Amino acid sequence: MNVQTKKEGFTIIEVVLVLAIAGLIFLMVFIALPALQRNQRDTARKNDMSRAQTAIVNAANDNRGKLPTLNNAFIAKYLAINGDEFVDPAGKNYAFAELTEATSPTGFDGTDSGQTAVRVYYTTGAVCAGNGAVTLNQGARKVALRLVLEGGGVSCVNN
Repeated sequence: MNVQTKKEGFTIIEVVLVLAIAGLIFLMVFIALPALQRNQRDTARKNDMSRAQTAIVNAANDNRGKLPTLNNAFIAKYLAINGDEFVDPAGKNYAFAELTEATSPTGFDGTDSGQTAVRVYYTTGAVCAGNGAVTLNQGARKVALRLVLEGGGVSCVNN
């Protein structure tokens, strides 16, 4: 009498198939992760620009409507209060730089290891016009802040 025993376990093809599927899943995660992190940092930068715009309005209110000088003293008094920091999500300081052009600034500068600060461009007498450009001659009390984002594009806020 011939008794056949049933073999238990997986065949080599089943094991290879499962490993291939797991490898594809890991590959997709590693490809998507940097983009997610970049978007998260850009969202934080946009929030920082809104916070800076609010600080500009508060400073103007404290000075009878006169726009403040955007420098380190302004940051210390209105943005870095009570131990709070005004730094880029990558850990670099923000620095305000005047930009008189209406066209959009280009090129994210926060990834350059030689850069000590990420530039926030401000234009007085301007309001955001879309795509990072501004419309000039909109009044002495208007100011537009623009920041080139790491993921591309420009964030623009105005009062």
